[in-house]
Amino acid sequence: MIDISRAPALGTSAVSDLFQILRDGRPRTRTELASITGLARSTVAIRIDALMRLGLVAPTSDATSTGGRPSSQFTLNATGKTVLAVDVGASHVHIAVSDLLGSPIAEHAMTIDIAEGPEPVIDAIISSSRSLVDTAGRSMSDVLAIGIGLPGPVEHSSGRPINPPIMPGWDRFDVPGRMRAALGIPVLVDNDVNIMALGERDLAWPDADHLIFVKVATGIGSGVISDGYLQRGAQGIAGDIGHVHVPRGSDVACHCGNRGCLEALASGPAIATALRERGLAASSSLDVVQLVKRGNIDAIQAVRQAGRDMGEVLSACVSLINPSVIVIGGAMAAAGEHLIAGVREIVYTRSMPLATQHLQIVQSKAAENAAVLGASILAIHFALSPERVEAMVAALGERATAV
Repeated sequence: MIDISRAPALGTSAVSDLFQILRDGRPRTRTELASITGLARSTVAIRIDALMRLGLVAPTSDATSTGGRPSSQFTLNATGKTVLAVDVGASHVHIAVSDLLGSPIAEHAMTIDIAEGPEPVIDAIISSSRSLVDTAGRSMSDVLAIGIGLPGPVEHSSGRPINPPIMPGWDRFDVPGRMRAALGIPVLVDNDVNIMALGERDLAWPDADHLIFVKVATGIGSGVISDGYLQRGAQGIAGDIGHVHVPRGSDVACHCGNRGCLEALASGPAIATALRERGLAASSSLDVVQLVKRGNIDAIQAVRQAGRDMGEVLSACVSLINPSVIVIGGAMAAAGEHLIAGVREIVYTRSMPLATQHLQIVQSKAAENAAVLGASILAIHFALSPERVEAMVAALGERATAV
């Protein structure tokens, strides 16, 4: 390989630009890359060598020869490095070691109550992450970043949960700082619905630049993708539709302190409460879904009405954002078409025809894997960003010079 310490033309920015071209997975020769970038072929060779040393790029099968020696091709080395993805729920943690395309290499799920507080939960995540990396046959030096989804509001700039309703003791706890101190790896933290939106889009709707993912479970929230980018808003709580007022429930108290919130009417626990008042045994989203699947009329009607209530809020979102896809996920999505039919009934009635002409309202395809997939995508986007690649190449050059 080329001696990087003797290559002053390395130019980290150009290395990053070259890598972003190769991220699409299409193999290219040095000649092709030189043509695309306008760089000399020798300069491309230096940059390719740096990316190979970092484990980000690898040679593939030779290109078709047109006479003479075939040219080598290079592409993203998806398995050269990894990321850690962590989905934290109210009572579970799902961890995955994933390659640079987001495909899991090893996974582990455990039951733990988030109400136990941040220290025991994060300690369990740290321990399990180390074990899982070992199980995958990797070392922590192979892990470029960690993505974490939390079931509550997260301040995007700091990665800290802010007044999370179902997470006592977590308010403003430095989750990324605690994880980074223990594992020595960059940590990205976001709201669980945001990362579910990333996961769903990556798996099922890669060409949809305008998408809303709605999670309906213990609470209700949404992740908004507009023009291909996840929209977090000024403080990171864009998409918090669970606390939008719905006129039908003006007298229904919500745990946030207000009345008439969508979450107080249409979440899994809210539907279960309404069914208990009718004499049915229901205490959770799962109980509601089971009643629906058994054909219980009261449960079906309650779920359909919850869909209508959601439709009231989502019709305003359609007018404001004009998505091409609305995806319904979370535990209550298992109720299937009964919930979605209620959403469609109101959205298609209340929204302008142009906005709904091609609008699809569908059940999540990623289902329970949406969050952990999205956490891996969150980590990958950070780890392979131009800035991070430049930093890795610069560090590589410093190490070579020191040697």
